[in-house]
Amino acid sequence: MRAYERLIKYTEFETGSDENSVTSPSTPEQLEFAEYLVSELKALGVGDVSVDERSYVYAKIPANSELVMGKTIGFIAHLDTISDVEYRNVKPRVISDYDGSQIVLNKEGNVIMPSLEKYKGCSLVVTDGTTILGADNKAGIAEIMTMAERLMNDPAILHGEVCIAFTPDEEINRGSDYFDIEKFGADFAYTMDGGDFGQVEYETFNAVNARVTVFGKSVHTGTAKQGGMKNANNIAMEFDSMLPKNERPEYTEGHEGFYHLMDMTSDVERAEMRYLLRDFDKEQMQKKREIFVKIGEYLNAKYGEDTVKVELFERYSNMAEKILPHKHLIENAESAVIKAGGVVDVCAIRGGTDGAQLSFMGLPCPNLGTGSGNHHGRHEYAVVEDMDKAVEMMINIVEAYR
Repeated sequence: MRAYERLIKYTEFETGSDENSVTSPSTPEQLEFAEYLVSELKALGVGDVSVDERSYVYAKIPANSELVMGKTIGFIAHLDTISDVEYRNVKPRVISDYDGSQIVLNKEGNVIMPSLEKYKGCSLVVTDGTTILGADNKAGIAEIMTMAERLMNDPAILHGEVCIAFTPDEEINRGSDYFDIEKFGADFAYTMDGGDFGQVEYETFNAVNARVTVFGKSVHTGTAKQGGMKNANNIAMEFDSMLPKNERPEYTEGHEGFYHLMDMTSDVERAEMRYLLRDFDKEQMQKKREIFVKIGEYLNAKYGEDTVKVELFERYSNMAEKILPHKHLIENAESAVIKAGGVVDVCAIRGGTDGAQLSFMGLPCPNLGTGSGNHHGRHEYAVVEDMDKAVEMMINIVEAYR
């Protein structure tokens, strides 16, 4: 079975995660998907397979060759998709021999995907424009499973032990919370988590999440001046207006950091805003933290003590410092991409990945592109031929580590 066929099958599982849930996994559908993958791995003949109550899947493909490098390699992908864009009732379809023009995904909803001219002549997996595709990260899972099938069926591919893991709740930054590195068994690993085929990523943001709570005072509007109304809505907007407007995600790229207002709930008496603070540079991240604190102090001095409460939560750090001492991970990945017929694109991840946390937990873990794009939106797609190349790339990597 080819990787794209597996991707289409996996879209049947509605695995959106839920950041408001206190359970692990955050949604029961992830465990259902995990159990299905366990059964599929067993059907492929992989013997050492398990899933725990939190939906972490672990598997080991036994070595068929004596190790030369003496290091065990693994591959990781995540079970969940985002849930803030419709993820249920996905209707994938394949556009064969794509002509490079705009793609009408949904005539009724006037959903038109901009041209993907660089994929002219390829086959694309897309949706009907009403949901995400879920290629982030089911494309990665499909490719890992297809690699496993190849390794189990082709003894001519010489390799050491290959470790596989699938994790829940990556999209809500909990994917590594209960990851058992010892059980996983690899010395090094790669996440297969989105992006164009050929991308080799070992830098991530330093990440801090923030919660800003504004406590107001409601007074009848007719006597608001005499009664000292303190409108939390307005103070919240004032807080946001004091952040650098040119440092929002929509105005940044490359190694530029940002402040992102994720959501806001408010009325006169109480407002709450949740932000993402991101920067590749630790010193710049510290400045972003200080700006939040200083704005809170300024508004408390202006409107009264305890009007504004600023809370900052560390999420993950730039994994480059843990990966660069092991340059063979990058070098072998680059060689594997070229051997599979791709062009290497070393780039920074402008987002999160399980690999960031896992690298700081002792498992250096760069990320590799899966041949998919436009993630987290209705224009999401996967390239059939690039998914095949991603499988070849992984096989080239396991051969390099035997």
